[in-house]
Amino acid sequence: MHVILLERVAKLGQMGDIVDVKPGYARNFLLPQGKAQTASDANVKAFEAQKAQLEARNLETKKEAEDLAAKLDGQQFIVIRSASDSGALYGSVTPRDAAETATEAGFSVDRKQVSLINPIKELGLHEMSVKLHPEVSATIVMNVARSMEEAELQASGKSIRELAAEEEAAAEFEIAELFDDIGGAASDDDEGPVATPEDEA
Repeated sequence: MHVILLERVAKLGQMGDIVDVKPGYARNFLLPQGKAQTASDANVKAFEAQKAQLEARNLETKKEAEDLAAKLDGQQFIVIRSASDSGALYGSVTPRDAAETATEAGFSVDRKQVSLINPIKELGLHEMSVKLHPEVSATIVMNVARSMEEAELQASGKSIRELAAEEEAAAEFEIAELFDDIGGAASDDDEGPVATPEDEA
């Protein structure tokens, strides 16, 4: 099915390109979202007549997207989740969570604009991509933690695994010291008065 693109579509083409796509992709995505029109003679002529307006509107929305991207790029948002001691999440962090958290922080972000770079299955700092315009995207960081204190520690650069390892090392050190103290006390008891032949007489 041939369609004419009304805006740049990643991996497909630029505004004004006439491309051949699968009918389902056109019917379910490109046409309903206003990204393309069927490439009939009438639509091609209409596009040529509106091309200047469409390009001007595209530049305007691109400028707005670039302004938002400048503020949004690199922002860190905290998401509190339940997780095991090893840091594995019991639930998941989705694009919807990222969009809601960003919106609460004052950014206008829709969940459809957010995409996972990698699945988020454990605590820590995770990047997500936000597509603000066909030609503009930003990267945000999701700080996934069990508490605000944990989130602050992660933001300062410590991972949950490092914190757990530090706590474990401290506990092992305390146990080792405790055993040293007990061992020292036991050896003191062993060195009690030694019986001599004179004592027995």
